[in-house]
Amino acid sequence: MIFDITIYSVGKNKESWLTEALDEYVKRLKGTVKIQWVLLKNDEELENQVFLEKSWIALDPKGKVFSSEEFSKFLIKNIELEKGKLQFVIGSSEGLTPKLRNGAKHLFSLSPLTFTHQLTRLVLLEQIYRALQIHKNTPYHK
Repeated sequence: MIFDITIYSVGKNKESWLTEALDEYVKRLKGTVKIQWVLLKNDEELENQVFLEKSWIALDPKGKVFSSEEFSKFLIKNIELEKGKLQFVIGSSEGLTPKLRNGAKHLFSLSPLTFTHQLTRLVLLEQIYRALQIHKNTPYHK
Protein backbone atom coordinates (compact mmCIF):
# COMPACT_ATOMS: atom_id res chain seq x y z
CA MET A 1 0.00 0.00 0.00
CA ILE A 2 1.22 3.47 -0.89
CA PHE A 3 0.46 6.21 1.63
CA ASP A 4 -0.54 9.74 0.61
CA ILE A 5 1.00 12.67 2.44
CA THR A 6 0.09 16.22 1.50
CA ILE A 7 2.24 19.05 2.78
CA TYR A 8 0.65 22.50 2.80
CA SER A 9 2.90 25.53 3.06
CA VAL A 10 3.16 29.19 2.08
CA GLY A 11 5.81 30.23 -0.42
CA LYS A 12 7.85 28.59 -3.12
CA ASN A 13 11.18 26.81 -3.16
CA LYS A 14 13.50 29.62 -4.18
CA GLU A 15 16.79 27.74 -3.96
CA SER A 16 17.81 25.08 -6.48
CA TRP A 17 19.72 23.11 -3.81
CA LEU A 18 16.53 22.90 -1.76
CA THR A 19 14.51 21.62 -4.69
CA GLU A 20 17.21 19.00 -5.38
CA ALA A 21 17.19 17.88 -1.73
CA LEU A 22 13.38 17.66 -1.61
CA ASP A 23 13.36 15.73 -4.88
CA GLU A 24 15.90 13.27 -3.43
CA TYR A 25 13.64 12.44 -0.48
CA VAL A 26 10.55 12.23 -2.69
CA LYS A 27 12.51 9.73 -4.81
CA ARG A 28 13.54 7.74 -1.72
CA LEU A 29 9.91 7.61 -0.57
CA LYS A 30 8.62 6.48 -3.96
CA GLY A 31 6.82 3.17 -3.73
CA THR A 32 5.96 3.79 -0.07
CA VAL A 33 4.66 7.36 0.13
CA LYS A 34 3.31 9.70 -2.48
CA ILE A 35 4.14 13.28 -1.48
CA GLN A 36 1.94 16.08 -2.74
CA TRP A 37 3.03 19.70 -2.24
CA VAL A 38 0.43 22.44 -1.98
CA LEU A 39 2.38 25.71 -1.97
CA LEU A 40 0.22 28.76 -1.50
CA LYS A 41 0.73 32.52 -1.66
CA ASN A 42 -0.47 33.61 1.78
CA ASP A 43 -2.13 32.63 5.06
CA GLU A 44 -5.64 33.20 3.71
CA GLU A 45 -5.09 30.76 0.83
CA LEU A 46 -3.47 28.31 3.25
CA GLU A 47 -6.50 28.40 5.54
CA ASN A 48 -8.93 28.04 2.62
CA GLN A 49 -7.15 24.95 1.29
CA VAL A 50 -6.41 23.26 4.62
CA PHE A 51 -9.98 23.66 5.87
CA LEU A 52 -11.11 21.49 2.94
CA GLU A 53 -9.42 18.59 4.79
CA LYS A 54 -11.11 16.72 7.63
CA SER A 55 -7.96 16.80 9.77
CA TRP A 56 -4.34 17.88 9.68
CA ILE A 57 -1.13 17.84 11.65
CA ALA A 58 0.37 21.29 12.11
CA LEU A 59 3.98 22.17 12.77
CA ASP A 60 4.20 24.70 15.57
CA PRO A 61 7.02 25.72 17.94
CA LYS A 62 4.70 25.09 20.90
CA GLY A 63 3.77 21.63 19.68
CA LYS A 64 4.97 18.29 21.03
CA VAL A 65 8.64 17.55 20.48
CA PHE A 66 9.37 13.96 19.49
CA SER A 67 12.54 11.94 19.26
CA SER A 68 12.90 10.31 15.84
CA GLU A 69 11.73 6.99 17.30
CA GLU A 70 8.68 8.62 18.89
CA PHE A 71 7.85 10.41 15.65
CA SER A 72 8.06 7.10 13.81
CA LYS A 73 5.45 5.58 16.12
CA PHE A 74 3.31 8.73 15.90
CA LEU A 75 3.49 8.74 12.08
CA ILE A 76 2.64 5.04 11.69
CA LYS A 77 -0.22 5.29 14.19
CA ASN A 78 -1.71 8.27 12.37
CA ILE A 79 -1.25 6.69 8.93
CA GLU A 80 -3.23 3.71 10.22
CA LEU A 81 -5.91 5.86 11.89
CA GLU A 82 -6.33 8.04 8.79
CA LYS A 83 -6.34 5.06 6.40
CA GLY A 84 -3.06 5.97 4.70
CA LYS A 85 -3.71 9.67 4.09
CA LEU A 86 -2.11 12.48 6.14
CA GLN A 87 -1.90 16.23 5.80
CA PHE A 88 0.85 18.36 7.32
CA VAL A 89 0.65 22.15 7.58
CA ILE A 90 3.65 24.46 7.77
CA GLY A 91 2.85 28.08 8.58
CA SER A 92 4.18 31.16 6.86
CA SER A 93 7.05 33.28 8.17
CA GLU A 94 4.52 34.60 10.70
CA GLY A 95 3.75 31.05 11.87
CA LEU A 96 0.36 29.36 11.90
CA THR A 97 -2.79 31.39 12.06
CA PRO A 98 -4.86 30.82 15.22
CA LYS A 99 -7.54 29.09 13.11
CA LEU A 100 -5.02 26.60 11.68
CA ARG A 101 -3.40 26.00 15.06
CA ASN A 102 -6.72 25.52 16.87
CA GLY A 103 -8.17 23.31 14.13
CA ALA A 104 -5.22 20.93 13.97
CA LYS A 105 -5.67 17.36 15.15
CA HIS A 106 -2.07 17.42 16.39
CA LEU A 107 0.59 20.09 16.90
CA PHE A 108 4.21 19.10 16.83
CA SER A 109 7.55 20.84 16.70
CA LEU A 110 10.56 19.73 14.71
CA SER A 111 12.86 21.63 17.06
CA PRO A 112 12.94 24.46 19.56
CA LEU A 113 14.99 26.27 16.90
CA THR A 114 13.28 28.43 14.29
CA PHE A 115 13.63 27.46 10.62
CA THR A 116 12.48 29.11 7.41
CA HIS A 117 9.35 27.50 5.99
CA GLN A 118 11.48 26.34 3.06
CA LEU A 119 13.96 24.54 5.31
CA THR A 120 11.11 23.19 7.44
CA ARG A 121 9.78 21.37 4.36
CA LEU A 122 13.11 19.60 3.94
CA VAL A 123 13.49 18.70 7.63
CA LEU A 124 9.91 17.40 7.75
CA LEU A 125 10.40 15.29 4.62
CA GLU A 126 13.67 13.84 5.93
CA GLN A 127 11.98 13.00 9.24
CA ILE A 128 9.11 11.27 7.43
CA TYR A 129 11.67 9.22 5.51
CA ARG A 130 13.62 8.50 8.72
CA ALA A 131 10.42 7.51 10.57
CA LEU A 132 9.56 4.97 7.89
CA GLN A 133 13.09 3.61 7.91
CA ILE A 134 12.91 3.22 11.70
CA HIS A 135 9.61 1.38 11.29
CA LYS A 136 11.22 -0.92 8.69
CA ASN A 137 14.24 -1.40 10.99
CA THR A 138 16.76 -0.39 8.31
CA PRO A 139 20.25 0.89 9.15
CA TYR A 140 19.45 4.45 7.91
CA HIS A 141 18.69 5.75 11.41
CA LYS A 142 21.68 4.17 13.12
